[in-house]
Amino acid sequence: MKKIINPWLNLDGYMCFACSPNNPSGLHMEFYEDGDDIVGLWKPDKHMQSWLNTLHGGIQSTLMDEVGGWVIVRKLQTTGVTSRLDAKFIKNISTNEPQLTVRGRIKEQKRHVVFLETEIYNSQNELCASANIVYFTVSKERALNEFGFEGCKTEGE
Repeated sequence: MKKIINPWLNLDGYMCFACSPNNPSGLHMEFYEDGDDIVGLWKPDKHMQSWLNTLHGGIQSTLMDEVGGWVIVRKLQTTGVTSRLDAKFIKNISTNEPQLTVRGRIKEQKRHVVFLETEIYNSQNELCASANIVYFTVSKERALNEFGFEGCKTEGE
């Protein structure tokens, strides 16, 4: 797996809840490229629970949505917005998990609409949640002008 370099690290005002390392309330996600997949490795915390020791479904949805966004950023070298996210919660995720693996990939693309699939696996590699995501991408010019996106590389590129 190759670590993806966050292209927004030096952008003034960058405080993404999911991926900014500077957001004190955020998830601080980091991402890797593994073939066709983009992978996020992440450790839950007790303050993100719903029921006792259970990771909140909204946080699970955020994890899958964010990996989907990074699939777009890395694989298509542009940005955009989530249009629809259909999540399925399969197995309870404990907030005591040492690490979760969140994976995502492109299933299909029709012009500016991209269909993605994402999953969350626990530390025993059991499938815990999945989502089908519809993502609307923007032109590379708009990505630069509106989102400050200049491109996304991995370490060593």
